[in-house]
Amino acid sequence: MTYCVGLKLNAGLVLLSDTRTNAGLDNIACYRKMYTFEEPGERVVVVMTAGSLSVTQTTLARLAEAIDDEMADETTSIMKAQTMLQVASIIGHTLSRTRREIVEQMREFNQQASASMIVAGQRKGGDMRMFLIYPEGNFIEATDDTPFLQIGEHKYGKPILDRVVTPATSMADAQKAVLLSMDSTLRSNLSVGMPLDLAVIEKDACAITSKRRILEGDPDFMEMSAAWSAALRDSFVKVSI
Repeated sequence: MTYCVGLKLNAGLVLLSDTRTNAGLDNIACYRKMYTFEEPGERVVVVMTAGSLSVTQTTLARLAEAIDDEMADETTSIMKAQTMLQVASIIGHTLSRTRREIVEQMREFNQQASASMIVAGQRKGGDMRMFLIYPEGNFIEATDDTPFLQIGEHKYGKPILDRVVTPATSMADAQKAVLLSMDSTLRSNLSVGMPLDLAVIEKDACAITSKRRILEGDPDFMEMSAAWSAALRDSFVKVSI
């Protein structure tokens, strides 16, 4: 399994994913779940994935192939699409088609395959947008009322986002929020694991502003985790009933 989270704020986009995948207790591996496509200053698209690796990797390979196709146009390439809505539609269609094909191949084995994605970015002259794309290819969009989207093992990391994240949240606080959300998930679910990939896109930059891979034992992450645990314990002791 995995956990990916994205925030759409007034100041920009903050995106975080883990890298663990597993097919049983004795078959654990590390795969990147965050993919970036950019033409700095013109457009940037980030895709985060959760679910069947066969579905997500084939979908991303087809998207990359379409980008390199000399005959590609705004209906087939996410790097030529005129809006982020068109980007989401292209990715949704590709994901849905790929999932159906793989499910059909697995039908005789009575197995299923499914995947979902978070797609975020901005095109020069357009708005920042972020979408959650479902296995069927349909999608929903982040709004001011719900400025964050999650896929994978989302339940453990959702409470802190509900409490602290608003569109006005600063980029610094947003990074802290997604990292603490991930820390809560790491503590409660073994199917989510490090390293972590963090990407920040400032509004109208149309490029990755900063990107970071957080490895096991990262001192800054460990210090933040310990401070959060201590703060929670102190608050718990102080609460009366």
